[in-house]
Amino acid sequence: MKKSFQKDRQNIVQQGLMVQKQAAHNFLDPSHEWRRIFAETWGTFLLVLVAAGGGVVAAKSGGAITLGMQVAAPGLMVMAIIYFMGTVSGAHLNPAVTLAFAVRRNFPWRRVPGYVLAQLFGAVTAAQFLHAMFGTVGGLGTTLPGRDISNGTALMMEVVLTAGLVNTILGTASGARNIGPNGAIAVGGYIALAGLWAAPISGASMNPARSFAPDLVRGDLGATWIYIVGPVLGALIGVAFEWILKGKPTAAGALAAQGSLEIDEAAKPDV
Repeated sequence: MKKSFQKDRQNIVQQGLMVQKQAAHNFLDPSHEWRRIFAETWGTFLLVLVAAGGGVVAAKSGGAITLGMQVAAPGLMVMAIIYFMGTVSGAHLNPAVTLAFAVRRNFPWRRVPGYVLAQLFGAVTAAQFLHAMFGTVGGLGTTLPGRDISNGTALMMEVVLTAGLVNTILGTASGARNIGPNGAIAVGGYIALAGLWAAPISGASMNPARSFAPDLVRGDLGATWIYIVGPVLGALIGVAFEWILKGKPTAAGALAAQGSLEIDEAAKPDV
């Protein structure tokens, strides 16, 4: 029985290594790179449209959109995006997440600039769309420290929240059972939960692209540094905690970070 268990374990390890090698080979294939870039652009556009748009619509509607609705909407949107395009690009939607995957060695560094530029472009386009529709009402949904909240307090809140977000993302991407539905629910749920209690402190951005875009379009970058430095530091802390909790990166984590588009296509039956 012991030999059988060891044999099964060896088979699982070998299968994991094969998946990792196949994923790495597929991800280096440039034939679908444009799809990945488009996915990150479109996904980040939708996320920022909802995240920043919540504050805009709340102001425009005279409070018909409550704070609870505003913070739940981005979580639900992220959940939907992971479902419909997670296998294409990994659905990072956030420069801090892309950084975390790269530092964790689940994602190649040479792909990072393209992903980050796509995320920034999608975010800025969403902010421009909101500006064209509604002007600067509601501060264009920008994230700022709350009333009587210092920049330092807001910064530390963003660090802690982003560390938790990165742990949630990396943790649900580290095992084959957690890729897909469970990951989408966990990540979307965390974003909503973080916003429910921390939005009045820092805005619960956890995403440099989400905060930079409205600030750029409305022409006020005074507090933007908080929402760049905080998520970056939080991402690095989250990766360090993931090493403590799980050890070395896994094949499943690489597959989740890089997408499985080619693997999925290879598995399609010939018609």
